[in-house]
Amino acid sequence: MKINVSHTAKLASLPITPSEVKKFEKQLDETIDYVEELNEVNTENVEPTSQVTGLENVLRQDSAKPSLSQEEALSNAKSRYNGFFKVDAILDNE
Repeated sequence: MKINVSHTAKLASLPITPSEVKKFEKQLDETIDYVEELNEVNTENVEPTSQVTGLENVLRQDSAKPSLSQEEALSNAKSRYNGFFKVDAILDNE
């Protein structure tokens, strides 16, 4: 399986250099190869599990805390309009 690193970076608005593209392609190929190796492991008599700690319903109490101001939240926005994030339209008006 080949991942198009340049396209993925563009979708994530991440600027990457051609040398980084080659580096990440190599790393992703190695990761995919390793996962394919794991697929060859015999798991016939292994019970499926979603976690191994034995803990159940470990929750904390919800509490309100100060969050970012509007200016802080928008500080790294690529584009903004009237105090909101501005993004390209994703739906057609047909």
